[in-house]
Amino acid sequence: MSTIHTSSGISTLVGTPKEIQSRLGKSHADRVLVMTFTQQKPDVVETLTENILNMTLSMFEVLRERQEQSSLERLAEIMLPAAPVSPRLLKEASMLIQARKAVLESGDWLTAANVAELAGFSARNPSAQPNKWKKQKQIFTIMHNGVDYYPGYALDAEANFRPVAALSEIIAIFTDRKDGWGMAYWFRSDNSFLGGKRPQDLLVTEPERVIAAARDEVEEVAHG
Repeated sequence: MSTIHTSSGISTLVGTPKEIQSRLGKSHADRVLVMTFTQQKPDVVETLTENILNMTLSMFEVLRERQEQSSLERLAEIMLPAAPVSPRLLKEASMLIQARKAVLESGDWLTAANVAELAGFSARNPSAQPNKWKKQKQIFTIMHNGVDYYPGYALDAEANFRPVAALSEIIAIFTDRKDGWGMAYWFRSDNSFLGGKRPQDLLVTEPERVIAAARDEVEEVAHG
């Protein structure tokens, strides 16, 4: 009995039914194609088998290339937008990127570990207390690359770096209107109600004015 192996995972067995049956019993192949010949010379059968094998390999390569190309096309379709992006959407995306970049580069943001260190919390689980403040809506966060960042200007140094008491009221005012990023933009923007000053600069020293500015912001939006 003769055996021909290829690098493509295809092999042929040529022999008597008994020999083939014995080898197939030990085979780990997923699929088997059987061809039988009656009253044919062994050398003729082996030549024919070799030709069939070569043809099969050629067809296999063509099919695999087509399958790979099809997979690439499907992957490209998934990654591309469902429809061409409008100039307006591209402009809005560019503005959003610039706004977030400005927030992140402002130096106003701290990780939970940074907050815990400033406030003197245990280093064993530094994010526990900052996360508790967030859940209780005493402070807000922005998320970037899967990490929560806390506004440093919302921590009162005179109170051992706890959240400014007025912040929870401001968060309540903006509930369902601004998420963390929205509040970050508002706090760092010049505010006409505050005489052109930024809310974050007055949060600790003049919290009532900032609360009033937040209410004005919501009322102004409500009245268009």
